[in-house]
Amino acid sequence: MAPARPVKKSRGVGESILWDLLTFERLLTGPVIHLIYWAGLGVVLIGGFGAFGVAVGVAWREESIMGKLLAFPAGVVGLLITAVLALLWRSFCEFYVAIFRIADDLRALRQASDADHALKP
Repeated sequence: MAPARPVKKSRGVGESILWDLLTFERLLTGPVIHLIYWAGLGVVLIGGFGAFGVAVGVAWREESIMGKLLAFPAGVVGLLITAVLALLWRSFCEFYVAIFRIADDLRALRQASDADHALKP
């Protein structure tokens, strides 16, 4: 039989948020990971389009045909690497979102179990 958990007293809204921050009762990383995802995706896109811009710039300034022929595959590879990095960044962030959702589901199961044990005499 699981030990009884102490009954939580109700708090005001501001006090509840502060209490959640200080006691780790509520995980804040879930909502924050969305902001981190968009910031990281922006960095990936800036880097990828920067690499593509360098390839186009080299092709434009190069006098010989060989430089222009080499700049085209470099630009395509830069865009492909950007797409792959964007997918990897997405999967990395989804992994962390899944971990935090598992933690939320486990908390809900624990609370339901505690409520079930409290109802049984």
